[in-house]
Formats: sequence, C-alpha cells, structure tokens
Amino acid sequence: MSEIIHDDGVTPANEGRRNFLRGAMATVAGAGTLSVLGGLPGLSAKAWAAGSDKPELTELTVGFIPLTDCASVVVASQMGFDKKYGIKITASKEASWAGVRDKLMNGELHAAHVLYGLVYGVHLGIGGQQKDMAVLMSLNNNGQAITLSNQLREKGVKDGASLRKEILANPREYTFAQTFPTGTHAMWLYYWLAANGVHPMKDVKTIVVPPPQMVANMRVGNMDGFCVGEPWGARAIHDNIGFTVTTTQDIWKDHPEKVLGCTAEFVQKYPNTARALVMAVLDASRYIDDMKNRATVAKLISGKAYVNAPEEVILGRFGGDYDNGIGKRWKDPNYMKFYNNGTVNYPYLSDGMWFMTQHKRWGLLSGEPDYLGVAKKINRIDIYTEAATQLKVPLPASPLRASKMVDGVVWDGKDPKAYAASFKIRA
Repeated sequence: MSEIIHDDGVTPANEGRRNFLRGAMATVAGAGTLSVLGGLPGLSAKAWAAGSDKPELTELTVGFIPLTDCASVVVASQMGFDKKYGIKITASKEASWAGVRDKLMNGELHAAHVLYGLVYGVHLGIGGQQKDMAVLMSLNNNGQAITLSNQLREKGVKDGASLRKEILANPREYTFAQTFPTGTHAMWLYYWLAANGVHPMKDVKTIVVPPPQMVANMRVGNMDGFCVGEPWGARAIHDNIGFTVTTTQDIWKDHPEKVLGCTAEFVQKYPNTARALVMAVLDASRYIDDMKNRATVAKLISGKAYVNAPEEVILGRFGGDYDNGIGKRWKDPNYMKFYNNGTVNYPYLSDGMWFMTQHKRWGLLSGEPDYLGVAKKINRIDIYTEAATQLKVPLPASPLRASKMVDGVVWDGKDPKAYAASFKIRA
C-alpha cells in the first residue's frame, strides 16, 4: 500500500539571437562534436552586452531544502557568483518539497533547488494543480542513499535479497519513507525495491517525510527504511540508528538528481534573468567540484541557515568517503558531483523522460504522455546553451544519453512508451 501525503518562452527582442544559437547548435550536433565552442564563429563574451539583454529582474529568491546538494545555490548566493552576472540571489530555506512546490506555483519563489520529478509532476498535474514548469539546468548527479533500520539489520538484513527474504518470512506492515510522491527519492526507492523483487505498492507501505525529519522518524521507530539525499544517510550512521543498504549511484551511475526549476511563466517574462541565474549557478558548480574547495563549502552549508548538520558528517560523503555502517568503507568515485566538466548540468531530455516513464509505471499517470514533447517543453536547453556557451562549458552532441540501471536494463530515451511498459513489477 502506498500512502501519498500531499503536504518555453522567447521574447521578440531575443528571438533572433536564439535562432542563431539554435542554428549553431544544429551545425555542431551534425558535426558530432561534444562542444559548441569551435562551432560558433565570432561568438564572444560580449555577445549579450547590449542593454536589452541585461537581467530584467535583478533580485531573486531561490528556494532550497536542507540537503548537501543545495550547495551550488548557497555558494552562488553567499560567495558572490551571482553579482558577476548582475543579479542578487537570496537563498530561502524551505521546510518541505510540498512547500517548495506551492511557493514556486504562487510566485513566492522565483526558482528553486528542486526534485527533478517534482517539476514534471506539477507540469503534468499529478496529484494536484497543474502549472507549466521549466528545468533550467541539472544541479547534481549521485549522492543519495537508501537507509535501513538497525532492527532489520538485527534480523539479518544486509542487502536487497535479504530484505525480500525477511518480508516474505515475517509478514507485517513494513514502512518506507521517501520525500515527495513524484520525486527522485520515491523513484529510486521504488526502482530498487522492485529490482529486488519487492513491490513498493503491495508488499510495503510508503510514506512522505521531509528530508531533515528522516533520521528523527527512524529513531522513534516510524519506519523500516528511507531514501533521501545526503547528509541524512550519513547522519543515520553517525547517530547509530541505521545503515546504508545502497547508494543511488549504485542504482544508476551519474543519475540526475536536483534541478534548478521554475515556472515556464518566469522564463517567458525574464529570459535574461533566467540565463544570468544559470550562469551564476554554473560558476558555483565549477567551484564546488574543485575538490580543494569542498571543505570550505561543507563548512558553509553546515550552518543553521542551511543544512544544519555537523560539518564532519557532511564532508565525509561530500568528498567520496563512504561507510555503510555495517563494516564496509570505501572511496566512491561516483560521489556527489556538481559540474564534472559540464556533464552534470546539461538538462538532458532523456533524464526528464525517465521520470515520466516511472510515473507511468507506478500509476501516477493514467494516460500515455508525449514523452519527448513534454521534455522538450520543460527542459530549457536554449537558456542553458546560452549560459554554457558564455562560460565555455562543453555541450553534449545529443540531448539523449544512455545508462545501465542496477537491474541491467538500459535506458536511452529512444522508446519511452515501451520502456515504461516493460517492467514486470509495476502498479
């Protein structure tokens, strides 16, 4: 049983410039190169110096949830990357993803560090009011985890296979938490359970809990497991209340996670501001991915105004040092990444489409969406391309990418309808 707790605009002034960029992108893609830099003759850092291309809105409120992957928004705001592009970002700490959703929709937030699947869920009207949305860029890859309780460990559970064995041998109401019904953590949890033969809608109960409340809820026995972003997986081990059964990068290496999201209306009204925001966050992302800066960033975001967690708890997995709490320690090359030579930040259409396939798989979508059409509308590759080109950030040759999941199934975005229908375990 699953319990859900509900807690492409172009302005005339910019149309010519964007048509030029689209033409340049098409030329580059046809050439098969990974970067547009060599394919844009005459384009310079002064390409948008004209007054009409200055940010229309200079003061922005950008929401975030207390998670390690809010770092690029906080760094952009607090370390002056925003000022370089003529804007001022006020980072606004929010209590829940439902709150982020509501404030984006009513305009209290201009943009937010937000769950990829949440943006798509709102755009598709899943579970509530519909509003056209936009993804400006991806903020990070990897860095989430599924935690199981010490009570399960005491019964011999140490992986997915032993969890399924325990559920079959000792029937009861097993409860697992995720952070939002259409969000990334719900999809990682459901995918991992199903890959191990556990039906997330029939064999267990799922509930929604805000990220900072996960550890406290497990401590008092409200759940058997949860999926959330760091540092809360590491915090559960630090507090000796649970162990990491899997990381999300082991479910999908270099998976998309949080995005810089906003309404479509915001981009339509303020396209130059949206571009400046992307540039500021891209710059911050490059800074964070220089490992010599990670300790400084961990100290910054550990404060009460941001993640409000011990600096050492954040820094461990932030630097790729993992301890699963039951005897395994390792240096994970697939730790949380914010830039990785630009491969993190590009808003791949296939990433957005994947979340729709899972929404369809788990019965959150009744009809069959136009997977590619919806992704093209939400993922603002045009805005991202302008920002990335200015900053000389490489662009991929294709808006689709291929990945192999933990169950061996390859997702490449080429036939989303068939992919969504291919799973044996589904709603």
